[in-house]
Amino acid sequence: MGNTMRKSVKTRVEEPGLLQQEEDSNFTCEICTEPMLAISKFKNGSLCQHPFCLDCVAKYIEVTVEETTGCIECPGLNCRQPLDPISCRHIISKPIFEKWCDHLCDSTVLGSESCYCPYRDCSALVLNECRDNLKKIKCPNCKKNFCFLCKIPWHAGYRCNESRHLRDRNDILAGELIEEKKWTRCYNCGHSVERVSGCRDIKCKCGVQFCHQCGGPFHFGPLHSVPSRKG
Repeated sequence: MGNTMRKSVKTRVEEPGLLQQEEDSNFTCEICTEPMLAISKFKNGSLCQHPFCLDCVAKYIEVTVEETTGCIECPGLNCRQPLDPISCRHIISKPIFEKWCDHLCDSTVLGSESCYCPYRDCSALVLNECRDNLKKIKCPNCKKNFCFLCKIPWHAGYRCNESRHLRDRNDILAGELIEEKKWTRCYNCGHSVERVSGCRDIKCKCGVQFCHQCGGPFHFGPLHSVPSRKG
């Protein structure tokens, strides 16, 4: 009995402190300027923290999503942080959220180099999200290789300016063999050369010197320090 009484007294002593803590965490929304309970405060993930209520942020998104083409910035004064769509998902309607996501996807596509898979049974949109100088790429949809530069099925062993002149299946098989064996073709005559050892400076039977690493005209200095060829 004595233990029960001491516990209840301790609880009564702590309650004013808890109430004070709850009161201290209440806030005034900087958009509508109304006093709000802490539970109504919007949290923008880990990006930024401003005293906005959930209703005001939701209305702000609903209006802005109709005018923007992608990212929605925080409504805070002089704050350039984007609103986190995942943090906002539970306070806006499904149609608004889906429209916002569509805008974000469109802006990503417009901001990235892209092309369509050249295979007729696929035609998926492929993005160069890494912004690298891509050439050989595997379509994420059909898993087939194609050339990102000239937008045709992968032309193993041949440069882009030669790929459209391949005559038959034998040319394609020869190119695949060149790629598999890691041979390099002379940029002048097209002869394939295998480098067993030694430096990368190769002298072809046609008389020109070329770099075994890139297949272009040989140049001194750091590797690829001078553009050698395209395609």
